Amino acid sequence: MNAITPSVSPASRQLVWFGTAYLTLIAMAGTLSACFPIPVAICAVFLFAGPHNWMELRYVLERLPAKAGRLWPFFVVSALGIGGLTASFAALPWLMEQGRATQHADCIWQTALLLWIAGLVTMRSRTNPRFDAGWIWPVVCFVIAGVWIWPQILPLALVYLHPLMAIGLLDQELARSKPEWRVPIRGISGTVFVALMAIAWATEGRTVSGTDQVTLAFGPSLRTDVLSQHSGGGVLPWLSPCFLIVAHTFLELVHYGIWVLLMPLVGMRSQPWNTDEIPISRRGRAGAQSIAVTLLISLGLVVVLWVSFWVDYETTRRVYFTIAMLHVLAEVPLLLRMV
Repeated sequence: MNAITPSVSPASRQLVWFGTAYLTLIAMAGTLSACFPIPVAICAVFLFAGPHNWMELRYVLERLPAKAGRLWPFFVVSALGIGGLTASFAALPWLMEQGRATQHADCIWQTALLLWIAGLVTMRSRTNPRFDAGWIWPVVCFVIAGVWIWPQILPLALVYLHPLMAIGLLDQELARSKPEWRVPIRGISGTVFVALMAIAWATEGRTVSGTDQVTLAFGPSLRTDVLSQHSGGGVLPWLSPCFLIVAHTFLELVHYGIWVLLMPLVGMRSQPWNTDEIPISRRGRAGAQSIAVTLLISLGLVVVLWVSFWVDYETTRRVYFTIAMLHVLAEVPLLLRMV
């Protein structure tokens, strides 16, 4: 008697392939970051910083409504906050050097950021699907008090929470497009924290040196103490600099991989170069042209970023991570609209 082989549905096969790709991404990111932390950090930023921003812009445009309608105040507050907070963040170091900003300027900026987030959460709670947002103001006031007591902790939290926001956005996208995938993919997302524990074990007692060929070619003066400081070495002295550098590199790789590889597979209704599914482009010829121009200019900026990294990696890296605050802030209203 022949054994009956159970058939596997195409949807199940897609889930298996997607889950395998996600798990492979996490495993490779953790392995490469632990083995070659500085060259992997350099190559990851060089290769994926620009493309992942372009893919995120393409994704956001597909999620924007053709007409704002009653959401107009939410979009206005979002845009003003993103633009104003990014500009002030970029200007803060220069103002401090010129003596035109007080020593509390950073705390004021963080306070403005938290109040902006609280305002967006409140506005979001008043649109469908509605929810109770009364908790946000006590929480924000508590965090603001912490900011003024320990001003270094919130910027460090942004460094590590920003990569994790990509995991949250992927989860929300699955809730919209493939809800049956959400539970198993959440299980795979949980392996990120398992990988962090493995990284802590693997980096115990290790030091990081920048003497490899990639670092000498692109960032000869990119010191490990600078990378450690950026990863929280000065704020979390009880953690080893090696662990902090590897953990940050690992999370950034996962972040890039989600936006470049995974989100297009489940979050885009058409190919990235096809703008027909972008709502604004359906408002007529002017809307379609504006979307096409926006994407082409953004693609040009990706090429400029690649060239700039090649010519002067270290200067471009400093400038990029300053301006990248815009893309960090833009994910806040995006995540809120997806809830």
